[in-house]
Amino acid sequence: MSIGAERGHTPDFAEKLRSINWGLIFLLTVIAGIGFMVLYSAANASFDPWASKSMIRYGISLVLLLVVSVVDIRFWLKAAYPIYVVGLVLLVLVDLHGRTGLGAQRWIELGPLSLQPSELMKIGLVMVLAHYFNSRTIEEVGRPLHLIYPLLLLAIPAALVMKQPDLGTAMMLVLSTGGIFFLAGVRLWKFAIAAACAAGIVPIAFGFMRDYQKKRILTFLNPENDSLGAGYHITQSKIALGSGGMWGKGYLEGTQSHLNFLPEKHTDFIFTMFAEEFGMAGGCVLLALYALVVAYGCAIGLRSRNHFGRMLALGVTLNFFLYVFINTAMVMGLIPVVGVPLPLISYGGTAMLTLMFGFGLVISVYIHRDVRINRRGESES
Repeated sequence: MSIGAERGHTPDFAEKLRSINWGLIFLLTVIAGIGFMVLYSAANASFDPWASKSMIRYGISLVLLLVVSVVDIRFWLKAAYPIYVVGLVLLVLVDLHGRTGLGAQRWIELGPLSLQPSELMKIGLVMVLAHYFNSRTIEEVGRPLHLIYPLLLLAIPAALVMKQPDLGTAMMLVLSTGGIFFLAGVRLWKFAIAAACAAGIVPIAFGFMRDYQKKRILTFLNPENDSLGAGYHITQSKIALGSGGMWGKGYLEGTQSHLNFLPEKHTDFIFTMFAEEFGMAGGCVLLALYALVVAYGCAIGLRSRNHFGRMLALGVTLNFFLYVFINTAMVMGLIPVVGVPLPLISYGGTAMLTLMFGFGLVISVYIHRDVRINRRGESES
């Protein structure tokens, strides 16, 4: 290691460009390329309406990633709260003037753009929690009173998201916050108490759920009970997954998807369509690519010599993992059906932009991995 690195050397612009983690970018591009291919198939061998738009969005997102990655990590430390507040304001605007789609009020129109603020909040919450825990010692993290503030940072957006309603995103916010608490050093016995309290609240919370949310849970427990109604989605998903076998039916040859038995084949159930055409082998290859991205993110986070960068990279990577886990577990019938897309594969602009913004932050952590930042957010010599 160079002397400059030992002293927390800040790289110049040329060094930043040379330090960009092209391996991670290559993996993300390969996964996105698979997504374009599957969206082309979902539209019956047509780039319109999904594949062409997704390709354009990925190009814009890639530029965003590169810009974010070369920005000094200390800037993102200072920008954590403003980004969180912007996400919070947009969530409030969704509640007041949002557009309703598929029974949920989740989108807001900003001129020609349709934005889903809950996706931005997933990254904003990670950033603000990384900022908070950067300013706390391990002894302070161990005191319950010091956890009240970050719990409030979670509770406000989670409540707004639940009001939309969007159970999947609210679940992701809670799980990612729990993961960051664990990474910050919160003791396991506190998680046990929280889990016990959550278990006690579940029967009460069930009574406040909307009818379709109750149906999703009851269908998860017994999908065959209403296979043509509430259980239709997951029943068709399982049929498509099973019919793909080991090697699949072949590209553009998926019968369940192309005969329109499989619902939401370009968004929530796109992994099912991919597995039907490419089989279990293709599904495992895709999951292996996702695992490599998670490994990259974890390695970058653990390599960082400043606590903010470490928490930020690991938090974004955890968020990415939750996308993959929840979506794939959902279409296999392992958890109830919730609206969580498959990252870089499912059709959706806001999710892709925020994911690539998040990985821009991860690469920024990698580039500035030797920059030392104290608990006040200032550089150390």
